[in-house]
Order: sequence, then C-alpha cells, then structure tokens
Amino acid sequence: MQELSSHQRWLGMALCAAAMATVGSTVVASRLIASGLPPFTATTLRFAVAAPVLWGLMRLLHTPWPRPDRRDAGLLLVQAAAGSVGYTVLLILGTRYAPAADAGVVAGTLPAVAALFAVLALGERPSRALVLGIALATAGVLVISLPQAQAAVRGEGAAALLGHALVLGAVACEATFILVNKRLRVPVPPLALSTCMSALGLAVCVIPALLEQPWRQPLSSVAVGAAVYYALVPGVLGFWLWFAGSQRLAGAEASLMTAVMPVSALALAAAVLGERVSGAQLGGCALVLLAVLITAAPDWMAAGRRVQQKGKKEKEEKTGG
Repeated sequence: MQELSSHQRWLGMALCAAAMATVGSTVVASRLIASGLPPFTATTLRFAVAAPVLWGLMRLLHTPWPRPDRRDAGLLLVQAAAGSVGYTVLLILGTRYAPAADAGVVAGTLPAVAALFAVLALGERPSRALVLGIALATAGVLVISLPQAQAAVRGEGAAALLGHALVLGAVACEATFILVNKRLRVPVPPLALSTCMSALGLAVCVIPALLEQPWRQPLSSVAVGAAVYYALVPGVLGFWLWFAGSQRLAGAEASLMTAVMPVSALALAAAVLGERVSGAQLGGCALVLLAVLITAAPDWMAAGRRVQQKGKKEKEEKTGG
C-alpha cells in the first residue's frame, strides 16, 4: 500500500510538472502572438477556441454548471477580467517589449506575489519563509531589470523595462484571481471554473477586440497558430495535467511544482525563439526558483509530517489488530 502511495505521489508530481511546463510555454506563445496579432484579438481567439472544448469536457465528465449567487457571480466576473483577460493581454504586451526569457523569470514570481497579496488583503501574518521568499523573488526580478535600467539611463533598453512592468502586471492579475477565488462562498469545481473563466473572458474581451479592428491588419498564421496553441495546450491540456496531478498530491506538494514554470520558459525561449540566455537571466531564474521553494517549504514539511503521522497511525492500528 505504501509503495502504491509513493508511486501515486511521483506520478502526481510528474503530471503537475508537465502542466507547469505548458504554462511556461505561454511566454513563448505570447511572444509569437505579439508579433502578429493585437492583444485583445488574440485573447478573444484563445477563449473562443478553449471554451467549447472545456464545455465538451464538462459534458463528457458530467460536471454541473455552477449556479452562483449574485455576490459570487460578481467575483467570478472579476476573476475572468483579471486572471483570464488581464493576465493574457498584459503577458502578450510584455513579451512584445521584453525578451521571452526575461518574461519567464518575472512570471515565475507568481507564488511569492500571490502570497504577498494574501498578506496585504486578508491580513495573514507573514512567516519568515514568506518574507525571505518575497525578497528572493524581488531580487530575481532586479537581477534581470538592473542591466536594462542602466541601459535606459544611457538612452537604451527602456522598452525592456516596460515589458518587465507589463509582465509583473500580468502576475498581479493572476494573484488577484487566486485571492478572489478564496472569497467565493461556494467553491467552483476546477473544470467548471476553467470553463466559466473562458466563457466570461470571451464576453469581456470581445468589444475591445472589435475596437482593435483586426480585419484591417495583415493576418499572421504564426500568431494565429500560437493563439490556438495557447488555448489548447496550456489552456486545456495543461489544466487536465494539473488537475490529474494535484488529485494525487497535497496542496503544498503541488504548489512546489510551479517552480518548473520559469525554467520551462527560459529553456523554450532559447530553443524555440533562439534567444541567447544571459548570466543575469540564469541568476534571476535561480533566485526565483529559490523563492518558490522557500515560500512552499513550511507547507511542504507540514504535509510531510501529516503523511508520516498517518502512516505511523495506520501501522499501529494494524499491529494492534
């Protein structure tokens, strides 16, 4: 039984790591989208592709559609506007100005930023590990931003700093999504939530997309393909991988797998886009990874102790019987 449990945990970690690898690829996809599609148009296309697929999965798995009250419906709309539309649009705009490798490092700060938002908005008391994690995540961003700031002083590199700020804004939107999700009176199942976010996100960004008048601009097949990829691989397959993996893990164990995201973004930026990875980017990525590990460490250790105590209790019960 113990061997099966261990196997399931390793499988869960592998699935969650694969999910985070697809999330890391959104940085590269966003870079490709930014070169050929307006941001709201691309976001509309993403949700238009993803929503029907997720709806079909709901029907296949007999997942009921959520029926929130007025307050929760408003919160779901805020989640869609911030975490779905805001994150996607700002990430696309950010990668238009900054290298994808830089964007991957900045986006990897999400766990620390989300924890900081919880402290500021919910009044949670920050632990030493959290404070250190936030400091390391900040240092990671500074490592890649300071060279750009120095170049900006000389009249160069200002665009990259703008890109960093936009990606950090995308991270703030996603942290808001996480925070608002904790305020729902009735939790929404993951598949239903993902489908709802796609449907509401589509409704939110249709009008801004029309204002961009994409029919007057040249159509880039690479950008369209990247938007469809964003919808189906990170949006649908990534969701399935994460959900299948997190079912086999404690929450703290799953959260540690988010460390894969910036590594994936950095590697794919080099492999797919041919970007040269600098020492500053590697150093920033290392600091962000360390921030994720330290931020999740207390929960990880607590989960490990609970597993050990449960195993010890079961063994004692069997021995006593």
